[in-house]
Amino acid sequence: MILSNNNGSISKIGVFYDGSYFLYVSNFYNWFHEKKARISIAGLHKFIREQVAKEEDIDPRFCRIVDAHYFRGRLNANEAQQKGNQLYYDRVFDDILMAEGVTLHYLPLRGTGVSKQEKGIDVWLALEALELAYFRQFDVLVLIASDGDYVPLVRKMNGIGIPVMLLSWDFDFVNDEGQKVVTRTSQELLEEVTYPIAMHEFIENEDNSEDPLYENLFVPRSAERIFHKPLSVEDLDGEEGETHESEIQNLKSGYGFIAFNPSNLFFHYSSLIDSDFNDVRVGDKVRFTIGTNERGEAVARNIELLESFSLEQGL
Repeated sequence: MILSNNNGSISKIGVFYDGSYFLYVSNFYNWFHEKKARISIAGLHKFIREQVAKEEDIDPRFCRIVDAHYFRGRLNANEAQQKGNQLYYDRVFDDILMAEGVTLHYLPLRGTGVSKQEKGIDVWLALEALELAYFRQFDVLVLIASDGDYVPLVRKMNGIGIPVMLLSWDFDFVNDEGQKVVTRTSQELLEEVTYPIAMHEFIENEDNSEDPLYENLFVPRSAERIFHKPLSVEDLDGEEGETHESEIQNLKSGYGFIAFNPSNLFFHYSSLIDSDFNDVRVGDKVRFTIGTNERGEAVARNIELLESFSLEQGL
């Protein structure tokens, strides 16, 4: 039985995910950060409870996440199925979220090709957060986001006396195409929230490396299905600049892997020649050259589609 805190009640926490932002952050830690691991939903929720307890000066046992909601735009089932295992991985992540009590909210992406965009997700999140915060009487609302579009929501929370904790990440990296990508949290948003938590600072602080909260923030590598082991060109049966033919082994959102000995080769959609990423399928025969990314890892470049693997061929 959980006893009450000094105020005679449990401190109720509502958590709201900007899903695309959270997935983007998780991808960064999995593919570009030295951790090479995804962020754990269970570990993040534990971190949130501990941080709310610290900021509100109460026992962590009396802090409970009573509502958690995840908002994101995504491809429809047919489009996801055409992207190899995308439909499967969407379902796996849904299972993970639901296992942690997170309610899912999806809207279809709008647009065509790789230019598909989210429309209305931030407004939907804000409206749901405002309504639930008012009727469920949250003691703290936790927002996982970085966009200044959420400033009006935070101001509304301030108006009804509910403090907002913001979990955000600032980072930069060089992607596989040699382009520098910079992510920064809206300064206006940081100034409006009650408890701004710079997650990147917590993660990069070496003093926190022994903290159980730190380790729990990441999914153990043994729990992930790894599709390739990054190798240098010297480890491959080929040399940089050589042309080879093989087939698409796996596809994800905007990137994939080509079968090659001894490890699958990563490729980015921008490396495709005269083909749209949405038209590529697992099993397609391709011609490509071996290249390297900024970390010296072998990748596939200049990819030409030779033969498309149809549903009839696979039956």
